[in-house]
Amino acid sequence: MTSTGIRLNAPAPGWAIDADVVVVGSGVAGLTAALRCTAGGLRTVVVTKALLDDGSTRWAQGGIAAALGEGDTPGQHLDDTLVAGAGLCDEEAVRTLVTEGPDAVRRLIATGARFDTTAAGDIALTREGGHHRRRIAHAGGDATGAEISRALVTAIRDGAVRVIEHALVLDLLTDDQGRTAGITLHVMGEGQHDGVGAVHAPAVVLATGGMGQVFSATTNPPVSTGDGVALALRAGAEVSDLEFVQFHPTVLWLGPDSEGQQPLVSEAVRGEGAHLVDASGTRFMVGQHELAELAPRDIVAKGIMRRMQEQGADHMLLDARHFGAEMWENRFPTILAACRAHGIDPVTEPIPVAPAAHYASGGVRTDLHGRTTVPGLYACGEVACTGVHGANRLASNSLLEGLVFAERIARTVAETHAAGPVRPAGPDGRPAAAAAVPAEGGSRGPVPLLVPEARREIQRIMTNGAGVLRSAASLDEAADALEALHLSALHDAEEFDKAAEPGVESWEATNLLLVARVLVAAAHERTETRGCHWREDHPGRDDAGWRRHLVVRLTPDRRLVVRRTPSEAFPPVRPTSIPTPTADREPQP
Repeated sequence: MTSTGIRLNAPAPGWAIDADVVVVGSGVAGLTAALRCTAGGLRTVVVTKALLDDGSTRWAQGGIAAALGEGDTPGQHLDDTLVAGAGLCDEEAVRTLVTEGPDAVRRLIATGARFDTTAAGDIALTREGGHHRRRIAHAGGDATGAEISRALVTAIRDGAVRVIEHALVLDLLTDDQGRTAGITLHVMGEGQHDGVGAVHAPAVVLATGGMGQVFSATTNPPVSTGDGVALALRAGAEVSDLEFVQFHPTVLWLGPDSEGQQPLVSEAVRGEGAHLVDASGTRFMVGQHELAELAPRDIVAKGIMRRMQEQGADHMLLDARHFGAEMWENRFPTILAACRAHGIDPVTEPIPVAPAAHYASGGVRTDLHGRTTVPGLYACGEVACTGVHGANRLASNSLLEGLVFAERIARTVAETHAAGPVRPAGPDGRPAAAAAVPAEGGSRGPVPLLVPEARREIQRIMTNGAGVLRSAASLDEAADALEALHLSALHDAEEFDKAAEPGVESWEATNLLLVARVLVAAAHERTETRGCHWREDHPGRDDAGWRRHLVVRLTPDRRLVVRRTPSEAFPPVRPTSIPTPTADREPQP
């Protein structure tokens, strides 16, 4: 049995519905999975934390990478991805991505997504960092995510897929054999469902996005609080590579005290010829990498941080004045509007930029079919760790990963979870057989909740101790501070008048604390610099000792157990009771 027995402190479900599969999240991964599951005849429910079109996908500017152009091949795309991943990509997973990617994009177009085209009617393609060819399809100039989200949301609504909006997922339900049996969730506001409820289903797909809100400054929306990773850990699933957080090199710098979601300046701006310069106008990336400003993101972020350190500056500049007004207005209208809204006109002046938290390359560990180590629990998109990204995601591979692996999950769910009756719920909202299983050990049960104000403290701790620059000393300090928050919550839970009240803000803060602890534990363990993990006290890459993955799980007594894999290959994921589809094989150990 995989379940830890640990859950969030929340009221018992007051309502319940049945389904064959519940998809949590409404970005490209979640909506694609939901559409394909529905097309396969499965009763599908989509649960989303805000509105249906309010996830991270809509904020994606640059585009979606695929070998669609003349002369480009999946093999070339694979090579660029492996280089960016700094020796930790799972090659079979990458091969799956780049081989199935072009047709997946064409199916997305058939669903209704409209990409920018050339005068000849072909898909217009651009370049981004780490790519040796123009293979980035974009829409609306720099509004690719918004267009993809529009098309998928329209298809979901036209297909009459059941959707529950404004719903925060709480915990996984399991039966007495440790198999997935649904989720509990809290619906915010009045409607058909309100308060805490349950969706009973033998298959749950996590597509909850990232955890950028664990840092003070991020490109992620406010809803990105690591809920899916935290749920999976409490359910007994394994997570991997969480130390590899990609900091986007060029985020609009709004001042030293800016917090929360920051405007992104897409890598496509550099792909079209913008230059990174310091205050004197010197292009400091020239000579650091063969691709200069178009080097992989970790290299560019490090280059910016080094120059900032050398000059005692808090930002660098992105100069694209040579584009002219027409190009800015037609190719990058979203970025142009964001800059002007903050008093900066990129047509006449360089843009102040600095790195900010952008993407989690690690997440809930899955196989090539999206299966986690908990039977019936799947994950895709940013919440998952498929092995595609390794130590550093190649630009614009994220939308493609969500698309390809969501389709694979839908096929697997259709093959392995036949529609059938769901067992009636017990008094706690769990299926009756599961409700009869007693909690084991006094340490199990509800997690002590953090007060909502702890969210900002977690962000401060993580930014100072586990940001772009890390060291043993900074990570020790962060670990101690996070442990102090955890112990304080435990103490307050014993004092009735001090305990945090169950609610969305407390649940989010509690989820952030758990993912922060995992990230810091893994970053402390990895004593090297690789990809987007930069240790100042271990500046070199150590392939002999560290071309390995770190796998983390949460024990029933709430300890984090970190183990290093014996090689760069991902251990196979073989959840019990779930047969392997015959169409594909699992990655070999």
